[in-house]
Amino acid sequence: MATNTFDAGEAGTSRVIEVPERLPDPLHQLDPRARQLWRLGSAISGAMFVGIVALGTFGAARFLPDFEMRWAWLASGITLALAILNAWLSPNLRYRYWRYDIRPDEADLQHGWFTRTRQLVPMARIQHVDTRRGPLDRRFGLASVVLYTAAGPAYIPALANEVAADVRDRIATFANIHDDL
Repeated sequence: MATNTFDAGEAGTSRVIEVPERLPDPLHQLDPRARQLWRLGSAISGAMFVGIVALGTFGAARFLPDFEMRWAWLASGITLALAILNAWLSPNLRYRYWRYDIRPDEADLQHGWFTRTRQLVPMARIQHVDTRRGPLDRRFGLASVVLYTAAGPAYIPALANEVAADVRDRIATFANIHDDL
């Protein structure tokens, strides 16, 4: 890897530091079914939130004499509209900006459409790696890869089952994790 140099000296002194070139952005995308998985998850949580708001506002309209029913309808309608908007837009944006790469020395994870996050997880720091499949993941044939370090877990969500197994095994090999079973 080529390096760049810059002068890091204070006034009157000169010290040259070599800095590696900036890493390229990760190339691998998640499975396209991630959008449907996230859309269904957003719809379920949105429906629950709309139900809670409706129960609260219609309950208030029934038991509080000064609370008018139109405010309950308005609050429930706005909540429903925002839930639908979130279930439609958020999964597309989330999928568009999720990228990952697995290199011999690090796992490179980049995600976030509003706040962009880039995680470089050194292979030497990975203690163990798992694949995780929840009920909705199984429905769509997807799995997540979880990298555990002393600092906490890092996730690569929504990969096809075969791809997740390959990524998990590749990370385990690079991180020198051995199965003692």
